[in-house]
Amino acid sequence: MTLFRRSPHLVSYWSDKELTFQNYATHTHVLARPETCHILDFFDDWRSLDDLCERWPQLDRGALQKTVGLLAEASLLQQSDRAATDAERALDGWGRWNPAAGFFHFSTKDHEYTPDLAHAERLLRRQARTVPMPPAVKRYTSARTVSLPPPRTDGEFPRVLLARRTWRQFSPRPLDLNSLATLLGLTWGVQRWVAVRGQGRVALKTSPSGGARHPIEVYVLARRVAGLARGLYHYASDAHALELLAAGGRSRQLASFLPRQNWYGSANALMLMTAVLPRVQWRYKFARAYRVVLLDAGHICQTFCLVATWLGLAPFCTAALADSHIEKALGIDGVTETVVYAAGVGTRPAGVEWAPSPSRRRTSRSAGASASPSSHQRKTSR
Repeated sequence: MTLFRRSPHLVSYWSDKELTFQNYATHTHVLARPETCHILDFFDDWRSLDDLCERWPQLDRGALQKTVGLLAEASLLQQSDRAATDAERALDGWGRWNPAAGFFHFSTKDHEYTPDLAHAERLLRRQARTVPMPPAVKRYTSARTVSLPPPRTDGEFPRVLLARRTWRQFSPRPLDLNSLATLLGLTWGVQRWVAVRGQGRVALKTSPSGGARHPIEVYVLARRVAGLARGLYHYASDAHALELLAAGGRSRQLASFLPRQNWYGSANALMLMTAVLPRVQWRYKFARAYRVVLLDAGHICQTFCLVATWLGLAPFCTAALADSHIEKALGIDGVTETVVYAAGVGTRPAGVEWAPSPSRRRTSRSAGASASPSSHQRKTSR
C-alpha cells in the first residue's frame, strides 16, 4: 500500500489573490485552494488514501484520490514508493535553518538574467524619470553637526584602499604564478591554528568569520596563468596548494559561469567561492546563521580585491552566477556545499588607470588601450 506524507520543505503564501504552495527543495510551486491546507495537515505523518477517506467519508473518494495524486506529483506530498531527491535528503541536515534559510537559499538560485543589457539600461532610465534613484547617503538635517578632521590618506594601506575598483577590461598579458599564489594565500590561506578546548582546532585567516567556522572554500578556473596549466582547481587552504579537478579553463567556460557578463571572459583567473554549510550548522542551529555565511563571503571578497589592487592587478567580483551550472562543474550538491560568490582577476591594460564596462562601440582590445576613464566613469565606479 502506498503511503503519503507532507514534504517538510513547504511554504505557502498569497500572490495577489492566489494561494501558492511551494516546495523549495524541488523547485516546484502550485496554485491551490485554501482547503488544500486541510489535506496537507492530515498527512503530517505517513498515511494512506484509505485513511484520508475515513477522515472525510462525506467526500468523493475519486476526487480525493485525484487531489492526492496531484499533490504528490507536485512534490507537496512524499510517496513511500518513491525515493526522496538528493536535495531533500541533504536538507534534512539543515534542522532549524528550515524553512527560513532553505526557502531563501533555493528561491534565489538560478536567476534569469536579461539577455539585452541595453534594453535593461533603457528601462532604468525610463524608471528614473518617474521614480528617482534613492539617495546614496543619509543625513539628519536637524541634528547638531560635528565636523571631523580629514581621514589619514598617507601610507600604503590608504593608497590601496582608495585605488580599489571593479575592473571589466584586461590586458592579454598572463598572470604570473607568484601573484596568484599571493592572492590565494593572503585571502583564503590558513595563517595559524588555535585549539578550542573540547571542540578541536579552528583555523585563523586574514578575514573574520563567525565563530571561526570559515565555511568559504575557493575553486580557481585558471585561464591564463604563466606556469600553470589551464584548468579548474581547488585551493587547499591548509597546504597552500592547488588540486587539479579538470583540465580546460577556456574563456567560454569562464563566461558561462557568469551569465550576460561577457566582459569578464578575458580575465586571467576566476575564483569561485562556495560555502560548506555543515561547518556553520554544527555550531549555530538557528536560521540567522545563514546571514553569517554570506557576510563571510563578503569579508573574503574585499580582502581579495584589496590584495589584487596592492599587487597592481585588475580585480572584480560578481554575484550574478549560473549557480547550478557551476555546482555541476565543481561536483558539489548545492545543499551541503553551494556556490555563493565569484571574484576574478586580470592584468591591467597598459596606460589605463581604471577600466569599467567596455564600450558597445569598441572591441574589448581597443577599449583596453584607451585613455584614462572620464570623470563621470570615476564617479560611478564600484
